[in-house]
Parts: sequence; structure tokens; C-alpha cells
Amino acid sequence: MHVHNRSKLGAMLTISVAAALVGCGSGSSTSSSSGGGSGGGGGGALVVAVVSPFTGADAVFGQVVFAGCVPAASLINSGGGVLGHTISCQSVDTHGDAADAVPAVEQLLATTPNLAGMIGPSADEATATVPAINRAQVTMFADTGEAAFDQSQYQYFWRLTPADDQAGYAMAVWAHKSGYTTAAAVFGNDVSAQGSVPTLMSGFEKLGGTIVANVSIAPGQSSYRTEAQTVLAAHPQVIFDEMDPQTSATFFNQLKALNGAMLPAIGADPTLTPDWFTAVSKAIGTPDLIKYVSAENPAADTSGDAWQVFNTALLASSAQVSDPGQYSTQSYTEHEYDAVNIMALAMIKASSVSPAKYNAQIFNVTRPRSGAVVVRNFADGKRALAAGHEIQYVGPGGPVLFDQWHSAASDFTIERWDASGANVTIGTLSPADIATAR
Repeated sequence: MHVHNRSKLGAMLTISVAAALVGCGSGSSTSSSSGGGSGGGGGGALVVAVVSPFTGADAVFGQVVFAGCVPAASLINSGGGVLGHTISCQSVDTHGDAADAVPAVEQLLATTPNLAGMIGPSADEATATVPAINRAQVTMFADTGEAAFDQSQYQYFWRLTPADDQAGYAMAVWAHKSGYTTAAAVFGNDVSAQGSVPTLMSGFEKLGGTIVANVSIAPGQSSYRTEAQTVLAAHPQVIFDEMDPQTSATFFNQLKALNGAMLPAIGADPTLTPDWFTAVSKAIGTPDLIKYVSAENPAADTSGDAWQVFNTALLASSAQVSDPGQYSTQSYTEHEYDAVNIMALAMIKASSVSPAKYNAQIFNVTRPRSGAVVVRNFADGKRALAAGHEIQYVGPGGPVLFDQWHSAASDFTIERWDASGANVTIGTLSPADIATAR
């Protein structure tokens, strides 16, 4: 059993939007050699835009992925930059709403000639914004888990973290391994939360289980007594769930009060955020949270050479990231850190900072193959490329095995909380395990 301090999605809005807008490296300065331009050299900052919610119910997503961009850019810049350019991280707040995201992305594309790549968009707005980003020929490492992108035809779309349908299977498999045969699904009614529900239900049923209730929750309400009564009337052995921290606190508090005891719950990865722990432990008591709640999480390193380089740079980034240590073992932060490094190394491989030219090299700096030098950080990758070597980048997020649709497979960990607010890994699920629920 491995114990570590994993901050799955960071503290909710622990930094202001103004702080999130602070660039790293050379800040938000522009470059005469644009991201959509034709070559390397020329100096100036290239923008990596972090397109995600920084306000609203899903504001946590923006904070956690921005925390990955900052240390990557810092290390790239201290390592001499990319083809004469520094890297700057710039947040673009989508508010977690497609109606707000579309004009925000349109403005970004129209006014940022030095846009070299993108982290995001997230699930809340990806369906609405990915087509426009792809038409603009901007490389994006999306953190959406929507199954609609599992066989993406978008050339500039890449995904390092598992799709929501995989997360749904992971919850189903863990419940089956734990001996549960009846379950209730209680998920927020937003796009992010609902993405894993179909495969959760089909996977659990394939493994012999029965979903006895499927409840969709509107976030931010003062009472969920009716929803809790619906769940209890169905007599589930376990609850599958994904809700924001305050909604979770209200629901589980009322469920426990009505039932006289807490029920076991298996959550999606947002369950492992510090703000979720704070809210729900107050609502149901820390002993019950520790005893009854577990959650799936995309696997990522919490030690090793690649992680040490990442973590050292992250901890030094407090000017841009509030309380950076909370992200030290957060898988989404690690994967988006990897995304910035991968883009930078692909630029060097292509001898161009233009996404239209370097995008195709992403496969070539990540795929395992005979003779490739394994590199675990940007500096080593840059040196190996300069020496004429083929490389395979393996960062703290682990080996990157993109399929033909630009999505990477991943192991999952299953984790619980301990009394100190740290996460305890209690199990691991491989892609082969996930396949049993398909």
C-alpha cells in the first residue's frame, strides 16, 4: 500500500483569476515569429494557452492544469528555450460553459499570432470549441474525457488522460472486485460528470451487477433530500458518484441522516481533491469519509527522476501557482506538464514552432521504438535531439502510447483518504482489467 499526498484537482479557487493570468517565463509578451509562422529562431515568447474553467462550478479544472504548464515553461526557458523562443503560459477562462467558451476561444485565435499550442479545452466546452481550434491548426492537449473524442478525426487533437468512458469502466471494475452487486449512480448533471455514466452502467451490468437507481443532481442546491430518499429506497450496496465538493457534502450529509449511517461510495477522480475532502469530512465526519469513500484516478508517478525534476520546478513556482505543493502528485498536473514538454520537443524535432509543422512530430518524440533514447525531461530531450538521436519522452505521467486517434491509454489507481487529508492507494487497474467491463 502506497501513501502519498495527492491533490487530485487542487484547491477550489485557491488563487484568483488575476493570478492565473500571470504568464510564466517571459509572461504574456508576444513574438514576431508566430506560433502559426514558418520557422524557428527569431526570439520572443510563444504562448501556450490554458483553455479551461477558471471560474464557475468547475473552476478547479483550470487551476490544476495551469499548474502543469508553469513548471514546464520554466524548465524550458531555463534550458535555453525552443528554437530561440521562450514559452509563456496564458489562461483563457471558459467559465465551464460552451456559450462563454466559444467567444473566448475565437478571441484567443484572432488576437494571439504567437499561439504555439494549447492545454485544453475541458469537457465542459470541448465539443463546441475543438472544431474551431482544429481549423486554426493549433495543437491542443485536451483534458476532456468525452467519449465523442475516442475516435477523433481532428488532426490537432491529443489526449494524455483517460477518457471518461474508461473512468466509468474503472469504477465498475473496482466495485465488482469489491464484491458489490447492486449500486446507485449519483452524478452531477453537467457534461464533465455525466461523461462516465454510460460505461459505468453498462460495465457494471456486464460484470453481473445491477444499477438500482440513476440520479442526476443539479449542483449548488440547498437540499437533496428527495434524491437521497430515491437512492435509499432502491437499497444499493454502493453509490457511484461524481459531484462538486459542496453538492457532495449536502447530498451525503442528508443521505447519512436519513439512513442513520453512511453507505460505501466509489467516486470519479474529482472526489480526491482537497476541497472535496474538506467539505465532505465536515458533512459526514472524517472517520466515515475514510471508511466508506474511495475513487478512481489516472495513474501517474509520485517518485523517480522525471517526477523529481517536475516537482522541484513546481515547488519553485509559487509566484504563479498558489500552494504549488498541493499539485505535486496530481496526475492531471503531471500530464499537462508532459504536454508542454512534448510540444516543445516536437518543435525542435520539426525545426519549427508552427503547429502546422510540428504537430506530426508528436508521435515521433513519444513512441517507443528500437534505438530511441528515453528522455525524462525537456533538457535531456533537447540535448539528445541536438546530437541527432531519436527520442522517446517519458515524463512523470509515464510512457505515452497514443493510438491512431491521438488518445493515450493509462492505468488507474484506486485511492482512499487518510485522516491527514492524504490519499492512500488501495488498488491498481490495468487496461486489461478495464477491458473486462467492455
